[in-house]
Amino acid sequence: MISLKTAYYYILAVKINFIKIFKKVYFTTRFYKKSLISKVPNQFFFMPNPFLMSSFSNYKKFAFQINNLDPNKFWDQNYSYKENSELHNFLWLSSIDRKDDASTLRKIISLWNIKNLKYRSLIWETSILSKRIMSWILNADIILKNSNFDFKRNFIESIVIQTNHLRKNFKYEIDYQKKIEVITVLILSGLVFKEYEDNYEYSLKELEKLIATFFDNAGFPLTRNPCDLLNYTKYLLLIKEVIKDAQKYVPDNLENILEKNLECLKQITTPNNSLPLFNGSIEDDLTNFYNYINHFKIKIKKPKISLGNIYVLKNKKDIIYFEAGNPPKKNFSSCYQSGPLSFEYYFDNQKIITNSGFGVNISKKARLLSRFTSSQSALCLNDTSIVGFEKSNMMNKAYGFLIKRDFKVLGLEHKNDTNEIQVKAGHDAYIKNFGCIHNRSISVDKINNKVVGQDNLIRESLNSKIKYDIRFHLYPGLAAVQTLGGNTLLIQINKNKALLFSTNERGLKIEKSIFFGRQKVLDNHCIVISGIMENDKKTIDWEIIKKI
Repeated sequence: MISLKTAYYYILAVKINFIKIFKKVYFTTRFYKKSLISKVPNQFFFMPNPFLMSSFSNYKKFAFQINNLDPNKFWDQNYSYKENSELHNFLWLSSIDRKDDASTLRKIISLWNIKNLKYRSLIWETSILSKRIMSWILNADIILKNSNFDFKRNFIESIVIQTNHLRKNFKYEIDYQKKIEVITVLILSGLVFKEYEDNYEYSLKELEKLIATFFDNAGFPLTRNPCDLLNYTKYLLLIKEVIKDAQKYVPDNLENILEKNLECLKQITTPNNSLPLFNGSIEDDLTNFYNYINHFKIKIKKPKISLGNIYVLKNKKDIIYFEAGNPPKKNFSSCYQSGPLSFEYYFDNQKIITNSGFGVNISKKARLLSRFTSSQSALCLNDTSIVGFEKSNMMNKAYGFLIKRDFKVLGLEHKNDTNEIQVKAGHDAYIKNFGCIHNRSISVDKINNKVVGQDNLIRESLNSKIKYDIRFHLYPGLAAVQTLGGNTLLIQINKNKALLFSTNERGLKIEKSIFFGRQKVLDNHCIVISGIMENDKKTIDWEIIKKI
């Protein structure tokens, strides 16, 4: 029997999908195209700093000289879906040689307007369209330099038409990432065109609502996704700086949330300037982003407590990131990965133990596999995933792949004294199916300079045997070799550096695994402690020590 909450989401999903189908048809009509036409401003009120787009672009991937391109063939080549998306979002504008003559660029944009100013589902997809308008507005100085009257008018008119489309449909948008993108575009348009100042006022009100509903009190996204934290920080910083450029007052709520976002980001940034792979995160080098932050001379406060329920245990060469939060609410769970009490471990600035990463941009299968508990460095019972996911195509089309079952994290404790840094917690996700509570503690032993872990299973009844597997995914490129004793493994980092992984259990083995964090499927290895729980309690001890 389905719950009332599930029934509500299903009915709402039917409505959302119907609206999507209706809009796709309606958007292609002449009536809709005509409705997007409104007053065309004569000029830009001011030219925003193009540097503000640099945190969104990939310098190495798109660096090229415009003068070397044939504009007449630019849009006629056979591109893949991904290549088309990247070309039509125009983020590559931030990487062109700004000393080049912009006439070729104007020709490319003119041809785009001729071919694509009527709605097409891919090219007018909300994220692609939002990034395109951002790129056009923030690079308007080079685009319009030495341009004639006709190009300038057509260029501005195209921005207005596409922006009108975004505003007309903003109220139907349920994806929070797309909401911040549209809000950014509306703020930009309201600042650079005096005739559309109401876009600015409207979007500031929507931004206030978004901040209130998307972040917790510490400034961490309610999705619990580190990548969402990074993406929102980029957009909020751009909004703040462009408001300052326009000599407008920066709202207090924007200043406050951005300060909190940066604190959260600073806390979970790993030694190799990436993000821990929890709850939908992928590997992303933050070096350019922090250089971007430094340009604005922003001082980031060091948080005094763990934020986003990601605990950081750090001592000398050992750093552990421990995931100890409840799952997000259903409407924030489309990227959630089923790995409560999972962790990632760094030694001497090198990643050793990892989670799988999120396969969102690889394939539907990779997306699903990467969300299972077995893809995280966590405990799994009877080869089942802790959190179930909605199987309804109707709901998945409307919201993305939401979680179906909930659970609670229990008994969370954290301490840091002269002897050790420790975090421990439990969860009740296995109570319903197996009658088990899982508790995990991980500590960094400061005296003996080692990592000590313990997984404890407590069972309410003994109706049947339960198989358990505790996985420790090794970062791609690392290998492990089993020693003669059987309960110890050697993890070889390089010629002169190795770690020993040991346990009190006999069921220690090495398995092949897959890694999705770099947005492609990579082979890696996985340390697995396996066994059968036959009594009401089971304690599995393990540790990682440095090989002398």
